[in-house]
Amino acid sequence: MKALVIGGTGPTGPHLIRGLLARGYDVTMLNRGSRDSDAIPPEVERVKGDPHFPDTLDAALGARTFDLSIATYGRIRYVAEVLSSRTGRLITVGGMPSYRGFADPYANFPAGMPVPTAEDAPRAESAADGKFSHLVRVTEDAVMQQHADGHMNVTHFRYPVVYGPWQLRSVIFDWVIQRCRDRRTHAVLPDGGLTLLTRGYSENMAHAVMLAVDEPEAAGGKIYNCGDDLQYSLAQWVALIAKEMEWPLEIVPVPDAVASPAREMITFWGSSHHQYLDLHAIRHELGYRDIVHPAEAVRRTIRWILENPPAPEADKTEELRSHYTVEDQLIEIYGAAAEAAAALDHNISDYHHSYAHPRERGLARDHRNR
Repeated sequence: MKALVIGGTGPTGPHLIRGLLARGYDVTMLNRGSRDSDAIPPEVERVKGDPHFPDTLDAALGARTFDLSIATYGRIRYVAEVLSSRTGRLITVGGMPSYRGFADPYANFPAGMPVPTAEDAPRAESAADGKFSHLVRVTEDAVMQQHADGHMNVTHFRYPVVYGPWQLRSVIFDWVIQRCRDRRTHAVLPDGGLTLLTRGYSENMAHAVMLAVDEPEAAGGKIYNCGDDLQYSLAQWVALIAKEMEWPLEIVPVPDAVASPAREMITFWGSSHHQYLDLHAIRHELGYRDIVHPAEAVRRTIRWILENPPAPEADKTEELRSHYTVEDQLIEIYGAAAEAAAALDHNISDYHHSYAHPRERGLARDHRNR
């Protein structure tokens, strides 16, 4: 059996390739050749080609055909078009942006994506809902049309924010690790860091894709959301990473509109609205469960980042530090505002639930007149 992986050197690629090798496939990896990885076994054939254009991909593949193809990279609609005559089974990987409310939360009412967001939730209808979101939606439709037309068995995955080794930049990890290294005492987060943004550990996400490899009939013609079973809020992520770095950070909540020091931790520097995916379909149809607990995944990711510092040209240290001045000012403003707010004459009543709790038999009403 022959398998093609387009991409391969990103965070899930090595796990996908190893999974295919373990299943007896001869694997070919195609990408632009800008980087390789020691995590890719040497027996894997490397083919250099650009999957962003149909002509360059067609030329790179030549007369090759495959039993299975997995595309994690490139312009997926062109990839599907070129592979439609070269493979019987195609698994493609995209992301969340196709949902309406992802790029512009106010395209929905109430604002934001549904919580959680299922596979059949409304998607971007036009460029007015976000140009990139609409392009992703068009790609999804084009890929799934290949299945509907009977050209090949197709499954599409909507990846979440993926973290783990080999990620080009793990934004939230870099953000927290740098503050811990610099011995910052506080971290400013939008709305207290309550945002839920679906993330997935690279090994878990590769496992999700391999479930579709193993169940072509069940998964054929389907689109699946994926992510870790267990999800954390933004504040919880900061706390987890800081704990592993053995340096506590106190969360300072500020309004989302002025939380510029933390803006890059929100997808596409957007708002703090939730982007929380419903995983019911993949759990119940393919039996997905995390194979690595997210807490352990955080530890592994931090260890890898610390052991593999970025090249000088990719170092973001000064960019991360450039937000400290505004962060300090926000902390000062918040402290003064919180002190003034606490001094107000708050009318706080004791909580008692609404059901009667009689202390004596036969009373029509209990001691709280319930």
